[in-house]
This record gives sequence, C-alpha cells and structure tokens, in this order.
Amino acid sequence: MSWIYLVLAGFMEIGWPLGFKLAQASNHRVPWIAFSVLSMAASGLFLYLAQRTIPIGTAYAVWTGIGAVGTFTLGILFFRDPATAVRIASAGLVVIGLIGLKLSHS
Repeated sequence: MSWIYLVLAGFMEIGWPLGFKLAQASNHRVPWIAFSVLSMAASGLFLYLAQRTIPIGTAYAVWTGIGAVGTFTLGILFFRDPATAVRIASAGLVVIGLIGLKLSHS
C-alpha cells in the first residue's frame, strides 16, 4: 500500500506547478492557486503515509522524480516546452533511476 501512496504523492506533486502555470495563463488565478495549495497538501500527506515503510531517501527520490518527469511531460505536451533529444533522454534517465530504486526496495 505504501507504494500506492507514494505514486499518488508523486502525481499530486505534478498538480502544484501545473496549477501555478495555469494561474499565470488564466483570469481565474485564485482557483488555480487554491488547486496548487491543495495539491501540495495532498502530496505531503501521501508522502507521509508512504514513508511509514519506504526508506526516506527512496521515498523522496521517487516522489520528486515522478513530479519532475510528470511536470516535464506536461510542459512538452501542453505548454510548448522544448522537446529536444537531450532533454527527453535526461528525463528517461530519471525514470530508469526511479525503476532502479523500486527494484532495489526489499
């Protein structure tokens, strides 16, 4: 169950930079900022729950990695961020690292 909490925490981690970006691009700033704050709180809660059985270093790396790669992907797909080969390969290395951390967890 802890890994499910950790993945949920990672997805919630994507929510707060997304909310801030949408607040910048919208006339409805307050709801998007509120979305960001709620995403931060939910992300922290799920990370807290995951760390009950997952080592803190592993949990933190996976949490930030999911958030970083997820936000990176949304940036390319929806906000015209550059999709260069080096950027994509670098994100791929992060994913490989996350998989390695999961596989090494006993």
